[in-house]
Amino acid sequence: MSLWGLPNWILPHLFTNKRFADLSEGEIQVLRERISRFKDETPDVSVVIPAWNEENNIYRTLSSLSASNTKYKVEIVVINNNSTDGTQKVLDTLGIRNYLQTIQGTPFARQMGLDHARGKFHLCADSDTFYPPDWIDLMVEPMASDARITGVYGNYAFIPPAGQGRAGLWLYEKFAGLMIQIRKKNREYLNVYGFNMGFVTEVGRRTGGFRVSGSRLYANIVGSDFENEAEDGRMALNLKKEGELKQVTSSKATVFTSPRRLLDDGSISQAFLNRAKRQLQGMRDYLS
Repeated sequence: MSLWGLPNWILPHLFTNKRFADLSEGEIQVLRERISRFKDETPDVSVVIPAWNEENNIYRTLSSLSASNTKYKVEIVVINNNSTDGTQKVLDTLGIRNYLQTIQGTPFARQMGLDHARGKFHLCADSDTFYPPDWIDLMVEPMASDARITGVYGNYAFIPPAGQGRAGLWLYEKFAGLMIQIRKKNREYLNVYGFNMGFVTEVGRRTGGFRVSGSRLYANIVGSDFENEAEDGRMALNLKKEGELKQVTSSKATVFTSPRRLLDDGSISQAFLNRAKRQLQGMRDYLS
């Protein structure tokens, strides 16, 4: 991914320096009209997004998804995970199909989304991430063309904070890409992240879903949440009971996400050091 800047496709969805309340009636109407294409009653694909207090992020994610070029019938579903801000108002204003999950934590939100999804294929997205126009079809294609593939995962890059460049993030992404390749043989489930993954819906349901032994929360966890079992990794392990995972490597499927989880560590450089230390400690397991 580029060291210097963001791809052109993302620019219309940034709404720079705008909160949702700052959008004009015309901008909201355009969003509503575009989103209306993704409310199919008998979808091939369900794109499911958990949201906790994402009033001023999720409309950007929805804007990017509503610009998708896809041959499939698609539904977009949001699980409001007990938000206390204006997230619900955003969903209602934009006409998004949504459900309220009052039990806090991403495993519970993602599981509710799986329970309500109607598509043959299930794509997981996040409310602080931007999705390129071909993402849906590129993620679904391996599963649609090969019955042995029960799940997929893709590449990601970071949007720099305001006034900062991408150099540090670019280095972090290169390190993450290297670790993905190292883990692929023996610990591939660690490569699967909930903001950019997909699976065959019924396989996901019958092999255990997103149910985990702990409860991951959303933010303020330095060095990422290493204590609680991850629902995305658990789903990946479940999917491997009946088939194989496939990495979607096309640059046209690379999503761009917020670096705010990295910044919970204090800085990009500190996040890099924390995660590099953790990954190096696990290297023996990755290779054995």
